[in-house]
Amino acid sequence: MRTFAKIVAGLAAVFSLVTGVWAFAAPESFADNIASYPPYNEHLTHDIGAFLIGLGVAALAGLLLSDGLAAGLAGVAAGSLLHGVSHILDAGHGGRASDPWTVSLFGLLALAGFLAALGRAGRRASAAPRSPSRAPSGPPR
Repeated sequence: MRTFAKIVAGLAAVFSLVTGVWAFAAPESFADNIASYPPYNEHLTHDIGAFLIGLGVAALAGLLLSDGLAAGLAGVAAGSLLHGVSHILDAGHGGRASDPWTVSLFGLLALAGFLAALGRAGRRASAAPRSPSRAPSGPPR
């Protein structure tokens, strides 16, 4: 079952990252080919891309990291930071003047949380007791 879950996570990472990058980098093409719900909204399509990328990063981090909190925060940080970029790119398309700042600040906060979780995971791994097969067998002879 674990192998199946890893395969699903890998497929989710690839699908989410490919479609997310497409929506973020080429919003008109994405809307024409995938999300053809009128009226076209460039900012909304940028946001879709940001959040799909965040999901893809979370799935990929789940495969690569042993700490679930770090993996989850990796996805939140990626999606939130790109959401901030979306608000910076689309500042003249509506919303509040403060949106680029507040959304980006949350992304930076999520990144700090991710880095803190990584540090915690690293400290936990280095403090873990050695397995008996790896424990020193005594003084060198």
